[in-house]
Amino acid sequence: MSGKRIYDISITVRTGGLIYPGNPVTSITPQQAISQGAGANVSRLDLGSHTGTHVDAPKHFFDDGAGVDTMSLDVLMGPARLLEFSDSVLSVGEAELRAHDLSGVTRVLLKTRNSAWLASGSSEFHPDYTYLAPDGASYLAGLGVRLVGVDYLSVEQFHSGHHMTHRTLLERGIVIVDGLLLSEPPAGTYELRCLPLKLAGLDGAPARAVLVG
Repeated sequence: MSGKRIYDISITVRTGGLIYPGNPVTSITPQQAISQGAGANVSRLDLGSHTGTHVDAPKHFFDDGAGVDTMSLDVLMGPARLLEFSDSVLSVGEAELRAHDLSGVTRVLLKTRNSAWLASGSSEFHPDYTYLAPDGASYLAGLGVRLVGVDYLSVEQFHSGHHMTHRTLLERGIVIVDGLLLSEPPAGTYELRCLPLKLAGLDGAPARAVLVG
């Protein structure tokens, strides 16, 4: 890894941080404190399974789907193509994706205007975030893509009502990584490392993700 740069593309999880509306509020509080006579500092974490940078498991939309603890790690680590879209792109569909050569690419990361919002550290939720359209999801699935990462808390249009983007990807076993902080790395090919917490049978889990390149 000598000479290569490591980009931390993970959201910092903090009390009162950014969440998708309706998800559990994040709270981090001391459970034991040296300042109060304890022998060590220990914290209590209260957060949802889709907090911050996180991985969606098939169980997120299918009751009989696999949990995050059974997902193949080889999909979560390996070459990834980071695509950048202008601020005028409000949804990434097949037409937008066809403008890029994705031959042989198995992991695709989408950098949009959302990344500036995440980089600000604000807890304000933007319901008009740029998302992956259902036809874009179908196109990527048809190419054999195995992982799709986006730079906001959901790959799907806010309150889509149909969840077709999620379902198109997850029913094919395509891993979704939400909440990637992609403001710093330029478009290109990197090595992705993204490891979700190993939580038994869960629909998703927070993850630490980095790009190396």
